[in-house]
Amino acid sequence: MSEQQEQSDKQKYEFRKVIEELKGYSGSGTQLVSIYIPEDRQVSSVVAHVTQEHSEAANIKSKDTRTAVQDALTSIKDRLRYYDTYPPDNGMVVFSGSIDTGGGRSEMITRTLESPPQPIESFRYHCDSDFLTEPLEEMLADKGLFGLIVLDRREANVGWLRGKRVEPVKSASSLVPGKQRKGGQSAQRFARLRLEAIDNFYQEVAGMANDLFVDERHEMDGILVGGPSPTKDEFLDGDYLHHELGDMVLGKFDVAYTDESGLHDLVDAAQDVLDEHEMLQDKKYMEQFFDELHDGDQATYGFGPTRENLNMGAVETLLLSEDLRQDVAIYDCPEGHTERELLGQTESLDDDRACDRCGEEMDGEREDAIDHLMTLADQRGTETYFVSTDFEKGEQLLSAFGGIAGILRYSTGV
Repeated sequence: MSEQQEQSDKQKYEFRKVIEELKGYSGSGTQLVSIYIPEDRQVSSVVAHVTQEHSEAANIKSKDTRTAVQDALTSIKDRLRYYDTYPPDNGMVVFSGSIDTGGGRSEMITRTLESPPQPIESFRYHCDSDFLTEPLEEMLADKGLFGLIVLDRREANVGWLRGKRVEPVKSASSLVPGKQRKGGQSAQRFARLRLEAIDNFYQEVAGMANDLFVDERHEMDGILVGGPSPTKDEFLDGDYLHHELGDMVLGKFDVAYTDESGLHDLVDAAQDVLDEHEMLQDKKYMEQFFDELHDGDQATYGFGPTRENLNMGAVETLLLSEDLRQDVAIYDCPEGHTERELLGQTESLDDDRACDRCGEEMDGEREDAIDHLMTLADQRGTETYFVSTDFEKGEQLLSAFGGIAGILRYSTGV
């Protein structure tokens, strides 16, 4: 896995934490503000929009709601002052509002998420009793980058499948004559001209695909090709694609349309292949882990042993469940002794803990478990991989092994 991919996975985890926090909040009225800002939207225009909304909020009848909305908008304007002309790459999202904390009390919070995994498509201002998190959740659920090609002998389209979003990019129309030859041409000559036109069109389509895909081939997960038979078969069997792209074709699928809508039809037709491919890497790591667990000696699991192996630099790949939600409690005593254990995120620290080694009273603090382990992994050159719970062994990682495991570089006996 590339360093860029690891950073992306870590960022997605950080985003998920914030989203889960935001989804747990509600306002007593329509007073929670969410603003989605594309990267090409000038910050000054967003400030102007927020200023206008602040002015219009003066018309809200409920004094409490009016005050809460205006306070949220003021907080957002304060945050936006930290940005230059445009937002960061891929845009940003700002959430602000007065949330219920129980007992008739409330608290103003503001959260900013920069550079989401996919570009924010359009500016969006939303004010409701809940924060608008669904667009971000969809981005985080997106996995994979696939090249798409649909063609028949009349037209072709190529584009991308980024997560769940289809992006048409290039199209071409052919000059292939119909099967009926025109008067004065011999059948043999007409057939030859027609085959030449088909070959030229296939070369043009391959050129579009090569231009689009070759530079991205190391980031791509595969290529899908669609169209009627025999067109797609002729195209693939003719080796028109760049040889490295040809090796990345995951399948060919019958698709009736070859315009932009055909790209969507291709994704629908290939859904079983896409679902399976999404899990392939997860399954590979988990199978390797179970093989070492049952027949080898280079597997570790659980917080304590895995952390110890990380500290020794012995972990090749750290496996973390995507659904792991725990903290690490870190207790220190005056004699310099440290004890650590996993703690549920709603559990409290032990205020009366005594050191097992010297009996002194210990002070405790907490840290997110994934952040704690990933920091150690980064320091030791260990690859970190997040495993989905959407298949049996991925679920077992969470339920049977506490969501933490590792594949070792060498046996440590720990």
